[in-house]
Amino acid sequence: MKTILTSAITGIILALTVSACAADPRTNSWFTTYAGQYARVYTNDAMKTAGTTLTNWTNGSQTQANPAYCGVQEVDSSTNWVYVRSTGLGSYTMGPWYLNSGRTTMFPNLPVNQKLLFRFPRTNGVPATKSITGGGQIGIFVDGVEMFNSWDAYYWNGTTDTSGAGTGYWNRDAYVNEGVTFDPGYAHQQNTGVYHYHADPIGLRYLLGDHVDYDAATKTYSEDTNAPTKHSPILAWTADGFPIYGPYGYSISNNAGSGIRRMISGYVIRNGNYGTSNLTANGRTTIPQWAVRIFNVASNQSGPAVSTSYPLGRYMEDNDYLGDHGYTQGVDFDLDEYNGRFCVTPEFPNGTYAYFVAIDSNGVPAFPYNIGRAYYGSPAGGSVSAISETVVTNYLVGPNASPSLNPPTAKNGAVTLTWSATEGGTYMVVSTTNLTTWTTNSTTVAAVLNAASYSDNLTNDHRFYRVARTALAVYDPVSGTSGGGTTSFAPGGSASRGSTVTVTITITAPPNLPPANAPIASVTLAGSISGTSISDSTQGTVVATFAIPANASTGAQNIVVTFQSPGPTYTLTGGFTIN
Repeated sequence: MKTILTSAITGIILALTVSACAADPRTNSWFTTYAGQYARVYTNDAMKTAGTTLTNWTNGSQTQANPAYCGVQEVDSSTNWVYVRSTGLGSYTMGPWYLNSGRTTMFPNLPVNQKLLFRFPRTNGVPATKSITGGGQIGIFVDGVEMFNSWDAYYWNGTTDTSGAGTGYWNRDAYVNEGVTFDPGYAHQQNTGVYHYHADPIGLRYLLGDHVDYDAATKTYSEDTNAPTKHSPILAWTADGFPIYGPYGYSISNNAGSGIRRMISGYVIRNGNYGTSNLTANGRTTIPQWAVRIFNVASNQSGPAVSTSYPLGRYMEDNDYLGDHGYTQGVDFDLDEYNGRFCVTPEFPNGTYAYFVAIDSNGVPAFPYNIGRAYYGSPAGGSVSAISETVVTNYLVGPNASPSLNPPTAKNGAVTLTWSATEGGTYMVVSTTNLTTWTTNSTTVAAVLNAASYSDNLTNDHRFYRVARTALAVYDPVSGTSGGGTTSFAPGGSASRGSTVTVTITITAPPNLPPANAPIASVTLAGSISGTSISDSTQGTVVATFAIPANASTGAQNIVVTFQSPGPTYTLTGGFTIN
């Protein structure tokens, strides 16, 4: 019987190390399954029906000229903060978007890469005076898509609905007024191309396995009609550092054995039931007490009469909080006026404050949708332009990820290798029978979406394989202006003179390996080419970038990795070839 072995390439080591170390849900709840795949859109229903997608697009206002990868690309953390880099683009096919229910008029905006760097605090301040959620970004979902609040940025100004950051106390509900423009994932984008969710992120929930069905024929999502059997996963993190879960939690907030059910919103429409004012009969003459508290104004704020043009439910203030009418949280409803509760969850068995997505008994988004009109905690987080402190890199995925080999399969005298890949990437396969002399099997294996494969005939009793990405098509990265280039590994890799190459270096003992993230003094190639962008987030693996001069010596060259004193020095003799 022939034995086919694969060497432990750095991608495998990296994946195992990250999984083992990422015990904090703030850093390990991110959805990165499709991070190495291009974001895609349908721009009309005909494309959706045919399954025809675009990886670059334009409408004259929003242009995605080069492909960008899906969502989260990097997660970093410090003692006080978690940082997330994302394109802000969904992991399912986004779109299409229309302006009317008849789907005859196209929505004018398209999504584009936001090059987002969002941070949120690890610890949560809970102030007595709450902060109002404004228009725009208030958090980030675990697929890297931005969270907006329940407002569509229009308010009643005393005469008409108008847009802008005004001081109106009747604010239009985004789901009610703009829901027709949402794509099947319940998201859309404004005029700068920020793809975002206002309400139940049903497409993301399907990808996470959160009690959602997908109809492959219509390419639409719907709530599963069966009883839920598991607690919803974390869907997002808000600027105050608290998590948002899907709609399903433990029946009793502090009892993980109490069964699973839908969390009931604390809000009802103001139609005269539950002790609320009947706005249709009495008019919009007062705002509810939850709005009085957060706006710090008197309740006698007038809005337009309920009519066909201004129907009940049009404004956020058309909803009332049951806690203000003698009903009790935990008995009559589950979620407070901020749309959360203190509870135990799978990720926080000792308890946490958590928001929950609100849906009704028919699976329809229910006010206040994701979080209330104010944060429960102090919203210290938000977008930042750069990371200005020392951080640990928890995830580096997408185009920066190393390939990870799956177990090989052998059949009819051939072995098939499959591995995780980056769309747009080209891969090299090499093999050896003695771990000394390596043979190049192929240098032209192209990724198909986020995977690649290669088949080889068996001619030996045993063989070891290695895989490395050698090139990457131009793409739109999460930072900077363009991406794409050459990568390789050592020992065994190569690059041409005049090129810039990122090399993943596998260090072998002796001496004993320093721990992950041990400080490195230098990495050099061929004695004089100094490495930059050096990292060693995985024990035994160092990544460095080399700009190889056009007049560099060719042939096998040494790579020297020197850790800061009193750390060791490692020399990979002939570990990399310059062509």
